[in-house]
Amino acid sequence: METSEIIKKVRKIEIKSRGLSQNIFAGQYHSAFKGRGMAFSEVREYQFGDDVRDIDWNVTARFHRPYVKVFEEERELTVMLLIDVSGSLDFGTRKQMKRDMLAEIAATLAFSAIQNNDKIGVIFFSDRIEKYIPPKKGRKHILYIIREMLDFHAESSRTDVGMAVEYLTRVMKRRCTAFLISDFYDRKINDGFEHQLQIANRKHDLVAIQVFDPLAKQLPDVGLLTVRDAETGHEMVVDTSSKKLRQIHARYFIQRQEQLQHVFAKSSVDWTSIATNEDFAKSLMLLFARRA
Repeated sequence: METSEIIKKVRKIEIKSRGLSQNIFAGQYHSAFKGRGMAFSEVREYQFGDDVRDIDWNVTARFHRPYVKVFEEERELTVMLLIDVSGSLDFGTRKQMKRDMLAEIAATLAFSAIQNNDKIGVIFFSDRIEKYIPPKKGRKHILYIIREMLDFHAESSRTDVGMAVEYLTRVMKRRCTAFLISDFYDRKINDGFEHQLQIANRKHDLVAIQVFDPLAKQLPDVGLLTVRDAETGHEMVVDTSSKKLRQIHARYFIQRQEQLQHVFAKSSVDWTSIATNEDFAKSLMLLFARRA
């Protein structure tokens, strides 16, 4: 992609995602993702019903009457985006490519984060860690992340979700909110990556966002179709006029979704699934509302 084209796309994504984060997600992001804990704010005189464990004994001794410490929520978060950059994201039959929607979702989350004065970092992954961008604040940092998302060329085309989540657990020493954004075309799904999810979600606040193309859900009846696996390069011709084939395809999608549902439920990970022809803002708002 040429530099001028990248700048144009970055600007377009910035306008859309900043608008969404300011106008739609303003309060919902704050209430859905809490701060790390409680920070000391001030002291005031003891009142009936206050917890005696909050008494500040130094101030109490100085003024010869009881004073308690007042705490407030420590709002600042570190937000990590775990972004799938495998080959299967380069696919789109309707409104846009999966990779483009993934970039818009990630940018919207990033702008929502900096509005709340949160740091934002990124892990690009395939079946290996492709790139790690440490958490920082500010618009300049987000624009750099968006540019990377739009023009990133992964070394591998395959996917390993468990490995990416394991890396998050290792690299992030302090608690963070992490968004795992992928189409979840991981061939290890049968073995499951729930163990890595469970460990990561105990240490951090992990949320999963699946992006998929409508064609994955339902094949159209268009006769002979050449399909290629973007992760393995394997090609085959399928006859989409076969009702049986279309039913098998639809059943396979449902089974995969049920499998994912099971994995996320067992790991206590909140998740949402968004098709590329859907309004992702609505899905994110529903996800935020469930967590608030």
